[in-house]
Amino acid sequence: MNYPVDYVLDGQQRITSIFGAFQTDLPVARPELWREIYYDFTADPNAQDTQFLALAPPEVSPQRHFPLKTLFDTAAYRKATAGFDDALAKRIDDMQAIFKEVRVPVQLFKTEDKATVAIIFERVNRQGVPLDTLQLLSAWTWSEDFQLQAQFADLAEQLEPFGFKELGSDSNLLLRCCSAVLRNDASPDALMNLNGAEVRERFSEVLNGVKGAVDFLQANCQVHALDLLPMATMLVPLSVFFAAPGATENKHTHEQRSTLLRWFWRTAFVKRYAGGVLRNLNFDIAEIEKLKEGKPSALGGFPVSVSKSFFLDNRFTIGTTNTATFILLLAQNSPLSFISGTPAKLSEKLSRGNRAEFHHLLPKAFLASSGQTTPAPNCLANFAFLSRAENRDLGGVAPSEYRSKMPSGVDEILSHAFCPTSLFTDDFARFADERAELLEKFANKLCL
Repeated sequence: MNYPVDYVLDGQQRITSIFGAFQTDLPVARPELWREIYYDFTADPNAQDTQFLALAPPEVSPQRHFPLKTLFDTAAYRKATAGFDDALAKRIDDMQAIFKEVRVPVQLFKTEDKATVAIIFERVNRQGVPLDTLQLLSAWTWSEDFQLQAQFADLAEQLEPFGFKELGSDSNLLLRCCSAVLRNDASPDALMNLNGAEVRERFSEVLNGVKGAVDFLQANCQVHALDLLPMATMLVPLSVFFAAPGATENKHTHEQRSTLLRWFWRTAFVKRYAGGVLRNLNFDIAEIEKLKEGKPSALGGFPVSVSKSFFLDNRFTIGTTNTATFILLLAQNSPLSFISGTPAKLSEKLSRGNRAEFHHLLPKAFLASSGQTTPAPNCLANFAFLSRAENRDLGGVAPSEYRSKMPSGVDEILSHAFCPTSLFTDDFARFADERAELLEKFANKLCL
């Protein structure tokens, strides 16, 4: 490492977002999880709707979307604007000029005193939830008498066989779990008040809480990888419930399990932690603690109603909350292979959690050739557990054609995939509507 080092105490997420939107030098490690930002040059500049959109590759139209990543790359910008007429080129140039002339205010502090930096950090972050830099702060706070990073690394090794190794490197999430277990509070202020002695003495509670939460998610919800958890912060309240000292473990009753599952599915379908994160987290932490102690609890008591539109309007995009929720919902019905009729190996498929394990029931090529464009071919209702090999064997043709390649027990296969027999009529609108209705009923049953 080169010295001196500049640390970003506030604004790290903003800087990361700016860098991610405009940089063109570094390859994206997980392109399926990343959406580039585009300028919609057909949008009304006076409208309230945004002119800037985060789009997946299939959603991009060169006739209306201009990639922002080219704004500071001369060669790429020249190539991207080459075919524009004068009026459009000027509009793009004017937009680029706004970005080029923006000044980002920066306040520099020079000090070698870690305590001073910690105080500055606490003051500038008191009203927010910017936990990314707390990895640095945690090291300064208690690394001399407690190797927190080493503990996280050990936890990662213990969780690797269960598909959660990456959790060990997510210091922000683990620090939230620490604060929730030790203080019943996931806020930055609570984290700032933790001390090394308390963490060292009670860290076994944190470890047991996290491992118990992972075990519960795998056994009851088919969550075999952190990427498939609809929202990573769902792990925080669960860690509080399963936290126990030393070699003990927190056992739960059938009623407690039912309440936890109800909370899980309700939280996932309404994306409870997508907004008001800290408020909702701390409320759920308090209620899950009551549940743990056998007291009356309002955990999961917020209203939820899943409609067919959830499965018709949302697109299948790995890495999003809605898609992860949909995948886990499918997994609850013990899906079968479309080729052999045998049970799908969910732990293997879901530990990878990648796009290769899911494909269209009505192939996109068939829908395009038959002029069926409503609903969108990539809607959730058109996807099922179908590996790349199975999809290749079925041939990517109309369902009425690939039906002959499926085993005789097709009704059972369809039932386990929430598929109506209208699949084989090749009528996409009818099939999608009927399947969305089946999915809707099951989703609301999970939320009861």
